[in-house]
Amino acid sequence: MNIFSRACVAILALQVSVVWAVNESVAPESATGWQHPERVIADASLVVTAHPLATEAGFDILQQGGSSLDAAIAIQAMLTLVEPQSSGIGGGAFLLYWDQSSQTLHAYDGRETAPAGVTEGLFLQSDGTAMPWHEALVGGRSVGVPGVLRMLELAHQRHGRLDWPVLFEAGISRAEQGFHIGNRLHRLIADRVNPGLDRYSASRQYFYDSSGAPLPAGTLLRNPELAESLRLIAAQGADALYHGPLADRILTSVAAAEDNPGMLSRMDLASYSAREREPICLPYREYRVCGFPPPTSGGVTLLQILGLLQHTPLHTLPHDSSGFAHLFTQASRLAYADRGRYLADPDFVEIPTAALLDSAYLRQRASLISSEHDMGQAQPGQPVELARTDDHSPELPSTSHFVIRDRDGNLLSMTSSIEMAFGSTLMAGGFLLNNQLTDFSFIPEINGVPVANRVEPGKRPRSSMAPVIVFDADNRPIAALGSPGGSRIINYVAQSLLLMLHTDMSLQDTLYQPNVSNRNGDTELEESTSAEQLLFELRDMGHRVSIRELNSGVHAIRQRPDGRWESGVDPRREGTALGQ
Repeated sequence: MNIFSRACVAILALQVSVVWAVNESVAPESATGWQHPERVIADASLVVTAHPLATEAGFDILQQGGSSLDAAIAIQAMLTLVEPQSSGIGGGAFLLYWDQSSQTLHAYDGRETAPAGVTEGLFLQSDGTAMPWHEALVGGRSVGVPGVLRMLELAHQRHGRLDWPVLFEAGISRAEQGFHIGNRLHRLIADRVNPGLDRYSASRQYFYDSSGAPLPAGTLLRNPELAESLRLIAAQGADALYHGPLADRILTSVAAAEDNPGMLSRMDLASYSAREREPICLPYREYRVCGFPPPTSGGVTLLQILGLLQHTPLHTLPHDSSGFAHLFTQASRLAYADRGRYLADPDFVEIPTAALLDSAYLRQRASLISSEHDMGQAQPGQPVELARTDDHSPELPSTSHFVIRDRDGNLLSMTSSIEMAFGSTLMAGGFLLNNQLTDFSFIPEINGVPVANRVEPGKRPRSSMAPVIVFDADNRPIAALGSPGGSRIINYVAQSLLLMLHTDMSLQDTLYQPNVSNRNGDTELEESTSAEQLLFELRDMGHRVSIRELNSGVHAIRQRPDGRWESGVDPRREGTALGQ
């Protein structure tokens, strides 16, 4: 029996015993153990999110006749309360939306922007070296202009069916009533995954008791301040966040962080605009895979991985073999090498997206892959002549992904983030503010050659968020997926997608498979899973291998051969699915 077959047997045994125990040490956005999510089969409507209360909020909107976009707004409002470490209205997002009536795929950009007052030396010390990430992370310096609400409002104007205020009712009610802190949120607080969570009074009073101890699991946590913020937004639209009293609270919070001040201004908030961008797509086997363009690197890098693998014998290999893992990591090396040099905000620098996805270029790059030996550190290709040097950004993980299909066939895949767990740790109006500016390269240039992802006023920091929608040969959407996970998001989504398209496993079984990752460095195997058994074969092929926690949070939906839709919930987190 091969290693992945053993894993599937273990899954079936989960009803009578605990299997695949994950190491209890907690890294940023880590789980406290694997759950056993229920697989949902639906005829029409289906929702998968990172928290049961968010799933319920979104599904209720669909039951009221709302669109997938309507449900997304209710979900984001609820996640702001129940998954504060991962996303919220103080952060940003990327959204793919398939409009069934017009047969059109839309890409909405709600990425944060840098304040007008920043310089490229934002994260440099007096000697010209980069700040330590933990010093840059906490406080006002790292806060970008939140974008998710403006983006959702823009998309709602085009695709919404229910009135805007209705979409916030569940979030407002739950914030007033409170929710019970789960084990995962408690552990993330207790293990100090963000070293500054207790530095400022608002977050200290919210996440800790009067003695300074982390709130225990089971605590009923109310947030009347967030309820009031959501009430304002429901009544006034997204303007409530960018003007008036709520905007004042954001600016006050950023300015009060005197140990690490930021530059966010009233004009920065007032002038923010969400963007609609052109989705990027690439054929893969008999499918068409569509992702999000820059300023996220997720779409281009993921599509490069797929395009490179089309020129390898991957399809002939068992998905659980060292050969499959080897080819996947080699393609990842090459794609991540290009990512570090070329991808950033296209409104500020030239991004050679078409050249990076050109079939001749991908074939030439794929010729560098050996089926027998690891290539080691890959160098960027040169699809065009551009004077660029490589990015230096920590890009830490704190993100949430959800997918939705409504009864009319509208499909949504959205990744939302505040960057590091608990963001900047600054709170305003009952929600955490992002630290997304640390997604910029801390170093603006090397030997006079600029970094594409350097800090610039008004610029959107590069991301790895990778919402995906997959189409069949007749241009019918058949799947949607995405994941949190920092710069590993691309690997998590790419591996899940490959397993979806190369095997006959159920979608839920696909997400039980161990993660393998390579970001052009070590080949990482997920600890305490059967992936560890690949260690020696990969080392024999020249890989430098590390065993570590790989805490993905892939959420997906897929159409089955019988026309019905199935859910996929990553067992490493606490997500759920509901459908009808």
